[in-house]
Amino acid sequence: MLNLSVILEESARHYPSKAAFICMDTVMSYQQVNESVNMVANGLKAVGIQPGDKVALTCPNLPQFPIIYYGIIRLGAVVVPLSVLLKRNEISYQLNDADVKAYLCYTGTPELPMGQMGHDAYKEAPQCEHFFVIMPKPGMPSSINGVPTLDDLMIGQSPQFEMYPSGAEDTCLIIYTSGTTGRPKGAELTHSNIMMNALVTASFTGVTREDITLVALPLFHIFGMTCQMNTGVYKGCTLILLPRFDPEQAFAAMQQYKVSYFSGVPTMYWALLNYTVPKFDYYNIAKNLRNCTSGGASLPVKVLEDFEKRFDVKILEGYGMSEGSPVVTYNQMDIGRKPGSIGTPIWGVNVKLVDADGNEVPVGEKGELLYRGHNVMKGYYKKPEETRMAGSIQAMLP
Repeated sequence: MLNLSVILEESARHYPSKAAFICMDTVMSYQQVNESVNMVANGLKAVGIQPGDKVALTCPNLPQFPIIYYGIIRLGAVVVPLSVLLKRNEISYQLNDADVKAYLCYTGTPELPMGQMGHDAYKEAPQCEHFFVIMPKPGMPSSINGVPTLDDLMIGQSPQFEMYPSGAEDTCLIIYTSGTTGRPKGAELTHSNIMMNALVTASFTGVTREDITLVALPLFHIFGMTCQMNTGVYKGCTLILLPRFDPEQAFAAMQQYKVSYFSGVPTMYWALLNYTVPKFDYYNIAKNLRNCTSGGASLPVKVLEDFEKRFDVKILEGYGMSEGSPVVTYNQMDIGRKPGSIGTPIWGVNVKLVDADGNEVPVGEKGELLYRGHNVMKGYYKKPEETRMAGSIQAMLP
């Protein structure tokens, strides 16, 4: 048995009263989150969702995201996280392609009405039997006439639930990756894939339960989901959720909560580096900040050096992809760090560079990076040919 939601259950057992997620004026302890997760699992079970069923989720960085995410997984169902920026036709494609049976979607804003777009897409997915709109605050009425809310799903449900005994190789998550050609493909990641990536990330970053983590990366993306949410929950950290990245809000959170761990993409580091206003105590922000990681794209060495100098912290760069759960390589301090590089393979993963014929290239030459290990996806959902091609590339490793 290996159900990913055990990481939350264990942290709730050991640190029940500790703040798990803080978002604006909402603070939820590990016990509160765990009980809410159980209520979601019970609610989904009550409407007929069974282990192995696919449940889609569209939600920005709000406490509702982890509550629904772990609730789906605890039931033994499969999470299908969708970007909040998708349009109706993109949503309907992924709902149909993933055989989604239930869809929970945030209401959105007048500028980005994701709830209405999600509901329109749901009506174009005949196999999707249930739609629930996620409202910003508990008790708020539905923003879509006649559509039940997350509250309606949870109301009257027990805060206790016996976790489904998923197998390590059972699918935990289907996350869509556009790749380089064609329509988006759903990468199937197992409970073992995600669990191992979170455990290894915690190991090489040195994150502990004392850390205060600022989560500005979107949780629907594999980087924020694994390297911040799952890693932080596993270690029992407190996670500060930013629904949308903004340098002023990021610094305000860093200052207020004494943030010690931050992960971002290069544009975030550039924005933070170039945002200077007198109202923030940058000395104490730097004093508290002890751990930073970067991914998603190459971080310019000049930005890295200037940020490290200003905030007296080392940024660990890495490389990953959705198919790799996501982390493949990282600059690991105990091995040695080279700014401007993707680092070395994480524990349990092998990599090599090959030419167009699959031959390993000499040191210093360009090539295609191949990898294998516990992080490699199960396959592309319902796409055996694409999975076979990806597997044949992986099999080229000795």
